[in-house]
Amino acid sequence: MTDQFPPQDMPPSNTDKDIVVAEHRSLAEELKNSEDWWAIYLGAIILGAAFLVIWLNPPVAEIADYTSPLKGWFAKPGSWETNPVDSVYQSPKKNSLAGIAVVFLVSLLTFGFGAKVMGTSFRRFAIGFCFVFLLATLAYVLTGQVVVKNYNLEYALWALGIGLLISNTVGTPGVIKPALRTEFYIKTGLVLLGAEVLVSKLIALGVPGIFVAWVVTPIVLISTYIFGQKVLKMESKSLNMVISADMSVCGVSAAIATAAACKAKKEELSFAIGLSLSFTVIMMIVLPQIIKAVGMSEVLGGAWLGGTIDSTGAVAVAGVMLGDTAKDVAVTIKMIQNILIGVTAFGVAVYWVSFVEKDETSTRPQVSEIWRRFPKFVLGFIGASIIFSLIYSQGETSQTMVDSMKGDCTKVFRGWFFCLAFVSIGLETNFRDLAKFLKGSKPLILYVVGQSLNLALTLFMAWLMFEVIFREATQKLLQ
Repeated sequence: MTDQFPPQDMPPSNTDKDIVVAEHRSLAEELKNSEDWWAIYLGAIILGAAFLVIWLNPPVAEIADYTSPLKGWFAKPGSWETNPVDSVYQSPKKNSLAGIAVVFLVSLLTFGFGAKVMGTSFRRFAIGFCFVFLLATLAYVLTGQVVVKNYNLEYALWALGIGLLISNTVGTPGVIKPALRTEFYIKTGLVLLGAEVLVSKLIALGVPGIFVAWVVTPIVLISTYIFGQKVLKMESKSLNMVISADMSVCGVSAAIATAAACKAKKEELSFAIGLSLSFTVIMMIVLPQIIKAVGMSEVLGGAWLGGTIDSTGAVAVAGVMLGDTAKDVAVTIKMIQNILIGVTAFGVAVYWVSFVEKDETSTRPQVSEIWRRFPKFVLGFIGASIIFSLIYSQGETSQTMVDSMKGDCTKVFRGWFFCLAFVSIGLETNFRDLAKFLKGSKPLILYVVGQSLNLALTLFMAWLMFEVIFREATQKLLQ
């Protein structure tokens, strides 16, 4: 943040060099360099390879005790009481070292190749990835301690805590930073999650989920923007809009898209993202505890998390703290909400051209802007869900094959990818850097008021949809 623009309310810039500009890439460039598409590629490779192995060695109907050919190939640290080494090695025949090593190699090669194609040195990525994976392993080891397990302190909390401890004490070493690809890890994990969330669950979440994500979001966005202009009298309309979109839609991605749509300054975008990150870290830890304390169901709690916490990764962290059902609901709600990124950017662009910067030379945005802003990894999640739901519906043998693939392979990888993402979130979050975003007056008030409205409306809508109108959907999701 520069001294020229105090954080209380930054005025609009008269120059173009500091304006956020939407990145226009050809389809070929996007297919090659987009994390969203690479998340789909890697997810498809892992899912396809895992199912192919199962398909080549299918269960025999007469044999009740089917052993998956993938069993034991991929692993994570297990439980232990007094000696943490027991979590990875108890005896030559009872250890998870080989399985963890295979996960490491597969993850390194797949993410490393994707990162290289997208412009990051494979060597630099590999060096950093070794450290990130080691910290993720430590998080899993700590989670496996029997007393810790009794308190239900999940790996997400440990991974986040380890990362935060390092970044806020000694600082995140530069050698690790090339491997801090939070969005890449989480999006790939979400594509794998699609194979676990069958279409029946998506349908159950459909109408109530759309109400939670698509009705509340525009109300909060518009109300927060009006509050900033009419009540707080914020001079910078673009800062007002970026904060409103960041907080109401889905964090960083929405902020970037909206900043380009309303020609916000780069420092305004950085400010909004920093403000969002500050509250995201707090919310993803505090909200699950509130949900547990008041005894909300996992469905209602997950819907509340998915509709309010700003980033998909943080939603997954919070959902894991409540349980698998809450995680599935929260992530699905968030991805339904993510669809609004393109629509929001397009709507803001139209509004800006028509009312804020109205002149004869203004160029109206094209409808294609919606597709360009659309988070493509959502297609991978939906595609995986549809494909494996169809396979699952083919009979008992197919169900056994899909369950084996998920239980012995893709769930393991998905857990590791989420853990890598949570470690990365912690390593990228420095409270000293974010503290300044909590000192402003008008932007801080705007965010707090807007997020309070978001929390209240989302909880009400989630309760109305899942506990009153569509109670049968809740029961189906809890089965």
